[in-house]
Amino acid sequence: MKKIAFIIASTLLIVSCNNLKDNEFLISGTANGVENGKKVFIEVQTETGSLAKDTAVVTDGKFELKGITDGIDIGFVRIENEEINLPIILEEGKIKIDIIKDSIHKSTLGGTPNNEKFHTFNLETRAISEKVAKFEKDNGPAMQKAQMGKDTVTINKLLKEYKKFQNEMNEYSKKFIKNNPDAYLSVLLLENFLTRQYLTPEETRTYFDGLNKEVKETKSGKKIKTTLDAMTAIVIGKPAPNFSGPTPEGKTISLKETLGKVTIIDFWASWCGPCRAENPSVVALYNEFHPQGLNIIGVSLDKDAKKWKEAIAKDGLVWPHVSNLKFWEDPIAKQYNVQSIPATFILDEKGNIVAKDLRGEELRAKVAALLGVK
Repeated sequence: MKKIAFIIASTLLIVSCNNLKDNEFLISGTANGVENGKKVFIEVQTETGSLAKDTAVVTDGKFELKGITDGIDIGFVRIENEEINLPIILEEGKIKIDIIKDSIHKSTLGGTPNNEKFHTFNLETRAISEKVAKFEKDNGPAMQKAQMGKDTVTINKLLKEYKKFQNEMNEYSKKFIKNNPDAYLSVLLLENFLTRQYLTPEETRTYFDGLNKEVKETKSGKKIKTTLDAMTAIVIGKPAPNFSGPTPEGKTISLKETLGKVTIIDFWASWCGPCRAENPSVVALYNEFHPQGLNIIGVSLDKDAKKWKEAIAKDGLVWPHVSNLKFWEDPIAKQYNVQSIPATFILDEKGNIVAKDLRGEELRAKVAALLGVK
């Protein structure tokens, strides 16, 4: 009886050791060709850069990394002083990874559902990747020569051939998204399509609506929804969505209370060279047409309140300003789907968007026409 009790107790101990807490991951890996003693890191990307979730040391060609993940995310396994930065899906569960130093593309992933699907995707697109690598190797010198000689005929010919591989990858990716609505990789692929504007907002919405609720609620899923909502809301001919934000003086003002006969929403920042270069023209425009009903509201993507206020004073920007001091994470910029600055939206007296991103004489002519000034 004692022996049986000991076996049961030992078994329970093993099971308890293998059980993971909620949101906990365990990466069990092998590192073929990597010398013992090398450090291994599992990292995620944050707004401020790479963040190591855990560190281990290669021992007898093996390593283990463990930690807590805040939902599903993309992670990178990196080995010190090696050109190895292998992407994995960081999620709750036991993840297996086999790194092959001298043939990194042949490394394998598995253990959890999302990493199994990620590995399948890598295997099935390897042929395309190999064709791309061969094309780049065979045609790299010719492309470089053509670029130096400004030979547009050769450049366009090579780009056209290269695009065939890209189209092949895009078609496979679309099929993967459709067939794997529960895969986190589907969200990442769709996010990439959206960033590259490969699909229209309507096409992207169709694919997104077909995804499972769990992946829609990941960080990347929420980002896609926010972007899609902004892209469909910010349309010429539709009303400009209202917003509010803190002024340099610490008060809160809204778009609605700053509307004029014509209103320009000007997205800019003190650190943006092109924005600062454009400011004298905007000041001249405001001085000329403000008496006739032109209003401007500046929305800054600054992080430093002092620099923001100094730029306003130095450039003579006397109209209302707001900023959440959140850089590219500014909620107003996200609401208006602003991907680069300077960015401007021109509104009529009813607050409808009538034009965007006009500059110089084109902007002046539009404002004058809306105000009925010759």
